[in-house]
Amino acid sequence: MKQRDAKFTIGQVVRHRVFPFRGVIFDVDPEFANTEEWWNAIPEEIRPDRNQPFYHLFAENDESEYVAYVSEQNLVGDDSDMPMRHSQVDALFSPANSGQYKPKAVYAH
Repeated sequence: MKQRDAKFTIGQVVRHRVFPFRGVIFDVDPEFANTEEWWNAIPEEIRPDRNQPFYHLFAENDESEYVAYVSEQNLVGDDSDMPMRHSQVDALFSPANSGQYKPKAVYAH
């Protein structure tokens, strides 16, 4: 299997290429790692390739906040400089520079 680097990074603000939402990346899977049910719920004509990075986002649109799972091909960097309002962003990240959040230190015991 070919090694593939993710285009986007943890803490980066991105937006969906087609749907009107944006989010902060909090995890990355090197290839599709969700359920078959989730996969089959995507209409075949817009279903992305499984062999690419998939990103977990703290996502938001005009109406709500949620967690999204999105293929790399459907994301672009967000250059709006608008702060994220998602309630979970502040728990894991600190604002860094434009379009980026810095992960906070995590302590485990």
